[in-house]
Amino acid sequence: MKHLLLAGVLAVSCLTAQEPDNTKTNKRDATTGAVTADQQKMNPADRELARKIRKSVYDDKSLSTYAHNVKIIVRDGAVTLRGPVRSAEEKDNVAGKATTIAGASKVTNELEIAPDKK
Repeated sequence: MKHLLLAGVLAVSCLTAQEPDNTKTNKRDATTGAVTADQQKMNPADRELARKIRKSVYDDKSLSTYAHNVKIIVRDGAVTLRGPVRSAEEKDNVAGKATTIAGASKVTNELEIAPDKK
């Protein structure tokens, strides 16, 4: 029983020692006054615009999990895209979907290309 408990403690400590990929980005965003997901407006028009863009991105199965999980923040019809993607092609693809739906003058592309993990 002691060995099982010790193994569980070690497993938990190993899991908590790993830092999520976006920790540094989240800290940066909190200190720069950047547009963040919690600033999404809750009016019906902005929610619907965000939903349409999210659906378009999610429905594209050629995109990575990173791209499927980008932040899409809509405030008064203005769209901000944030978060990591895997390539310049994905960055352009996601921004293109948002631009098609919201209009070119309404999209701010702040997507970043995530470094490859070795």
